Amino acid sequence: MKTDILTEKHRLGLGGVAIGTAFENITDEQAHKILQTAWDTGIRYYDTSPWYGLTKSERRFGDFLKDKDRSDFIFSTKVGRLFHEVSESEVPPTMWKNPLHYDFFHDYTANAVQKSIEDSLERTGLSHIDIVYIHDLSEDQVGDRYPYFLKQAREGAFKILSKLREQGVIKAWGMGVNKIEPILDCIDSADPDICLSATQYSILEHEDAVDRLLPVVRKAGVKLVSGAGYNSGYLAGRERYNYKDVIPKGMYEKRARMTSIAEKYNISIIDAALHFVLAADEFASIIPGASKKEQVMDNVEALHADIPMGFWQELKAEGLIYEKAQVPQ
Repeated sequence: MKTDILTEKHRLGLGGVAIGTAFENITDEQAHKILQTAWDTGIRYYDTSPWYGLTKSERRFGDFLKDKDRSDFIFSTKVGRLFHEVSESEVPPTMWKNPLHYDFFHDYTANAVQKSIEDSLERTGLSHIDIVYIHDLSEDQVGDRYPYFLKQAREGAFKILSKLREQGVIKAWGMGVNKIEPILDCIDSADPDICLSATQYSILEHEDAVDRLLPVVRKAGVKLVSGAGYNSGYLAGRERYNYKDVIPKGMYEKRARMTSIAEKYNISIIDAALHFVLAADEFASIIPGASKKEQVMDNVEALHADIPMGFWQELKAEGLIYEKAQVPQ
């Protein structure tokens, strides 16, 4: 029987992509203010990755959390890439605005996973990691090498993480990916506890996940965490969608109509988006990132917002939400 590592108090967490300088060059001081605000407002689930800012985000989370009572929060990070220090001129081009001077390579073997966890513990200064996600093992990240790396993970990462869980070194593990197939492939050949579903389920786009992902995780007893419930800021008016500058066809009109209906009910589309994700039984938590402390405060307020039932009924009546999708009751 799988234990639910994330409880009611972890329904809202903090993701570390923005703190890794994904969208702007956030300073150490700004990052500390974001983390302090999260802590002060009761957030106790923190997720990051060595990939974010080429180890910068992970270090920032560690600097903040290492003096806190370790039993008072859940911390997750990721494996799948190993990092080595390089000169400034050798830093590869990435999405990060101001990364540290590191290069990396993908490796999903057992030895690499153990090394990655050791490196993360050293960078963060934490005594242990609660949840380990196998990061970016999907075609959008590794391309046609996906079958090769999946085989590597089946023989390596999947087995060693289950072993570390049995030994009590970690509490849970799963996939941390932007696609549905890798989660299905993992469940088919291993026993993950919880998966970070980064861009498959939001108020704007969820049909495929409702049909193909949610039934499988429900049957397997696997929980999900939402990593991009606001579509990387698109719902808030940013002209980027799921970390990319290309906006899918018809999405502008859909966002505009949903926003208009939200205004009619005197609510925020962001508040509704958060409640939509958490309404699905399969989702244990949502972990929006933040580029400034005010966004953290807005997310906490959103968690306690009251969304009228009429709003959901109207979205379904207009076909803006899939008829099979769960909505708050």
